[in-house]
Amino acid sequence: MTRPEPALSVVVPMFNEESVLPLFARRLRAVLDALDEPYEVLAVDDGSTDGTAAGLAGLRARWPQLRVLRLRRNSGHQAALVAGLLRALGRYVVSIDADLQDPPETIAEMLRRARADGLDIVYGVRADRSRDTRFKRWTAAGYYRLMRRLVGKQVPAQAGDFRLLSRAAVEALRELPERSPVLRLVVPWLGFPSGEVAYQREERAAGRTKYPLSRMAGLAAESVTSFSAAPLRVATWLGLAGVAVCGMLVVVAVVAWLAGGTVTGWPSLYVAILFLGAVQLLCLGLLGEYVARIYTAVQARPAYFVATDTDTDTDPAPEAGAAPAGPGGPAELADSLR
Repeated sequence: MTRPEPALSVVVPMFNEESVLPLFARRLRAVLDALDEPYEVLAVDDGSTDGTAAGLAGLRARWPQLRVLRLRRNSGHQAALVAGLLRALGRYVVSIDADLQDPPETIAEMLRRARADGLDIVYGVRADRSRDTRFKRWTAAGYYRLMRRLVGKQVPAQAGDFRLLSRAAVEALRELPERSPVLRLVVPWLGFPSGEVAYQREERAAGRTKYPLSRMAGLAAESVTSFSAAPLRVATWLGLAGVAVCGMLVVVAVVAWLAGGTVTGWPSLYVAILFLGAVQLLCLGLLGEYVARIYTAVQARPAYFVATDTDTDTDPAPEAGAAPAGPGGPAELADSLR
């Protein structure tokens, strides 16, 4: 029997989310069942090494609207998101993480807002960051301020990857040539009518964060270099400023020599040389970052490989070494949906 076209698809990228899966499934299904319209949930297993795959298999036994897209290896959060978005079938598509920091209950309000106001994009925006550390608040504010300056004011402040897209917006994403786009910048750049729904961000329900400081720094660097040539222009201006300063120092030295004086200041000369060397290395690093992105784009390797999609493939036999059923395993997950 053919399932009706879903009105809503929910894309959930997952990597080692075994511990939070039962609670997430229970809360998400309660919200979607209450909508009383066809929907699908597309869980993207991003190469998990714990019991996430077994847990999703248990969920499918009790949840016919669940699809599982399994990637062959861990390809990264953004790649998993793209993989799910491009395979979602719904007229509206919501992306949400499984850690329950973004509450599934907000999805109903996002869908209502999109329909009532004729919006193609609805961002889930954090009402406040009072639970974050001061360092994280400062770095997040700096990130969004920088992105709004580089990309434009259409980038919403305090919005992550919790958003709703219309079918038109998803198809526009499909047309982009980027291998692995930074969605929180690319989506606003599309220019579709958009709105915001504020919500209170919660603590992670279980498990460990998949975005430590190193990955956040990497995302910031990728955001800048993938969307703007501004760093290269900054490097150019630094070079011009260095040339100007050196020119003035030469004039001072010549004037002092003509006046019969002795130019002193070897320590300051060493400082100047070290400073210029540091600037050169910085500029070389920036240039290397852009060259690396060009090299990756020219190679045109896929950002991810799909192992199975339960909407089109039969489920493979459990692989050797798969995590056994236990807390968060198939039996508990099935019980959580009764």
